[in-house]
Amino acid sequence: MRRSIIIAFSMYSRIPMPKVEWSEKNMRYSLCFFPLVGVVIGLCELGCYYLLNALSVSRVMMAAFMTVLPILISGGIHMDGFLDTVDAKSSFKPMEEKLKILKDPHTGAFAVIYAMVYLLVTFGLYYEITIEGLAVMAAGYVYERILSGYSVVSLKKAKKDGTAAAFADAAKQKEKWINNVIFPVEFLICSIVLCIINPVYGGACILAALLAYWYYRNMCYKVFGGVTGDMAGYFLQVCELMMLIAVILTEKLLMG
Repeated sequence: MRRSIIIAFSMYSRIPMPKVEWSEKNMRYSLCFFPLVGVVIGLCELGCYYLLNALSVSRVMMAAFMTVLPILISGGIHMDGFLDTVDAKSSFKPMEEKLKILKDPHTGAFAVIYAMVYLLVTFGLYYEITIEGLAVMAAGYVYERILSGYSVVSLKKAKKDGTAAAFADAAKQKEKWINNVIFPVEFLICSIVLCIINPVYGGACILAALLAYWYYRNMCYKVFGGVTGDMAGYFLQVCELMMLIAVILTEKLLMG
């Protein structure tokens, strides 16, 4: 378990971790501990908000810090998957060609365009967020990682190799236990936490995340024939953006 936690943080964050062997046994439960990275990001976002607010930093600078902080902590691995996926998806080429584009190390024009759009929209949303909305989003970082990890283990893979396939294969011996117990329990606990923090904002966040998952699953099957590690990163970024939009819209509607 300890080694699975270390591998989860080593893979999905830039937080320094002890070195362990990346064997199938050690990786078996790594995806189950993936949401813990979201706990760290959520706490860091809240800490950043309170610190910058205490220092009387402008809302513009605060929004900028809060936009880049999740990317800095994760090392950009999910944003990389998002950009690779939109690049392949926007090519309108046959499925086999799209999968090749996912592996292409070169940055396409669509990736650059969508990176700018994503960061600008995220910046604008963080500029508008209140501490109540941010508290919900702190749990949302965990929620999106639960859904992302579940998708890697449970959904059909587009390729037999790659990151998603490697982690899914490692979890295969405990697949029923992970799919039917661990992830559902994590999902239920996080849903309860979201509703405890704020029932209205939390409910909006949950709905947005589930809609993002529904879109992600259907899109991946239709466009790519299954999921990959890049697409799991794509989902996480899309889910995060949709939750932010849901929280801000709910705040604006309630505040009139």
